[in-house]
Amino acid sequence: MQKHQDEEIFSYDQTLDELSAIFGDRLKTTAAICDQFGKDESFHPSKPPHGVIQPRNAAEVQEIVRICNRNRTPVIPHGAGTSLEGNIAALRGGICLDSGLMDAIVSVNADDFDVVVQPGVTRRQLNAHLKGTGLFFPIDPGADATIGGMAATRASGTNAVRYGSMRENVVNIEAVLADGSMIRTAKRSRKSSAGYDLTRLMVGSEGTLGVFTELTVRLYPVPEAISAAVCCFQSIGGAVDTVIEIIQYGIPVARVELLDELTLSAVNTYSNTEFNEVPTLFFEFHGSEQGVQEQSELAQSIAEENGGSAFQWTTHTEERNRMWRARHDVAYASKLLRPDGRIWSTDVCVPISRLAECIDQTRQDIKETGIMAPIVGHVGDGNFHLLLLVDHTNEEEVAAAENLHTRMVLRALSMDGTCTGEHGIGYGKIAFLKSELGNAVGPMKWIKQALDPNDILNPGKIFE
Repeated sequence: MQKHQDEEIFSYDQTLDELSAIFGDRLKTTAAICDQFGKDESFHPSKPPHGVIQPRNAAEVQEIVRICNRNRTPVIPHGAGTSLEGNIAALRGGICLDSGLMDAIVSVNADDFDVVVQPGVTRRQLNAHLKGTGLFFPIDPGADATIGGMAATRASGTNAVRYGSMRENVVNIEAVLADGSMIRTAKRSRKSSAGYDLTRLMVGSEGTLGVFTELTVRLYPVPEAISAAVCCFQSIGGAVDTVIEIIQYGIPVARVELLDELTLSAVNTYSNTEFNEVPTLFFEFHGSEQGVQEQSELAQSIAEENGGSAFQWTTHTEERNRMWRARHDVAYASKLLRPDGRIWSTDVCVPISRLAECIDQTRQDIKETGIMAPIVGHVGDGNFHLLLLVDHTNEEEVAAAENLHTRMVLRALSMDGTCTGEHGIGYGKIAFLKSELGNAVGPMKWIKQALDPNDILNPGKIFE
C-alpha cells in the first residue's frame, strides 16, 4: 500500500480492521484497485485511498461513515470517476465509498415529473429505464456519469441552455452526514419556502458535506419533435454573435455547441465524419412540429446575418445521435492531435454578452504560447472549454500551459464570470475560488466545520 504523508500522524489500521470485520472481502485494499479509485479523468495524478468499499444501502453507508469519523479517517464518495478537477482524489488517503452497487431506480413518479434514484444510477441507465413513459432526464454532461456525481459537481452539459443544470433539477437529497446521521433536504413538492435551502447547499458540495444515498430529480416530457442542424461560420465571432442573438430573441434552443477548426479536424479523424473544418455550431430544437420549424427558421436567418452557412438539417434519430456522439467524443478525438501529450481540460463561464470577447482573447493567448488547445463550448449559457494538449515531462511547456490557463480564468473573473462553469473546484481550482468569491469563502469553511468538525468528508477539496 502506498504511504501517505500524514500516516505518521494518523493511523488507519483501526479503521481497516473494523471495516474488514464487517465487510470482509468487500473491502478492497490492493494497490491496483486503490490506484484506480484515486484517479479521475483529469491530468492530476492518482491519489489512492487506503481501501475501497461498495456499500449496498444507506444503512451500510452510515456504518462506514461512523467508523471513519470515530477513527478520523477520510471518506471519499465515488461515482463513475469522470470528474475533471481531481474531485475524487484521496489526498490524505482514507476510504473510498464506491456507489456502484447503489444503482436502484426507486420510484418513477410520472404524474409529478420526478424520479427517485440511488446515487450510482447513471444518466443513460435512467433514460433507458424511462423509455416508454414519455419522460426523460435531460442533463447531459457527455460522460455517462452517475446521478450522485452529477449532483455533487453541479454538472450541466449540452442541454443546460434549455433545461438548466443539476442545481435546477435536484428536488431532494438523502445524505449521510459526517457523524453518521441521516438527513433529507426537502419533500417532493414543486416549491417550498421552508427553512434553509439545504438541497442547493448539497448540490455542488463535491462530497465535502455529506455522502448521497438517494436523490429525487426532475423529469421532462419527451419532445413531440426534435430537429438538429449544423451551421458553419467564417469566424468564431460570427458564431458566438449568432448564439447571443438567438438567446436575446427568446428562441428556446435546446442545445447549441461551438466547435473550432482544430476540434473539427480531430472529430473528423476520430469519428469518421466529414464536417467542414471551420468554426461550427451544432444546434438542436425541441417542441411541437410547428414550434420546431418556426424556431429553426428564425435561428437560420440570424445565423445567415452573421456569416453562417445554410443549416444542414436532420430529424433522423440515428443521424442526430451520431452528431452528438461526435461532440461528446471531442476529448478522445483531441488526444489524437498529439499522442505524446496529456489532455488538461478546463472551463470557464462568463455573461453571454462577454463570451465572444473572452473566447477571442483566449484564442490570441493560445496562438502566442504555441500550446495546442482545441476550444469547445456550451455557448448558449456562456460556458466554454479548453482542451490543452501538454507534454507534462516538458517543464517549459507545462509552465506555458499554466500561464495560459491562469490568464483564461482571471480574464473570465474580470468579466464577472466564474472559474468553473461545470467541472467544480476539486483541488485543481482552489486557488481561483478565493479570487472569485473573496470573503464568501469564509462562511463556506464555517459550514464545512459545523457539519464535518473532524474534516473526514473528501478533505482538501473546494478549499484547503
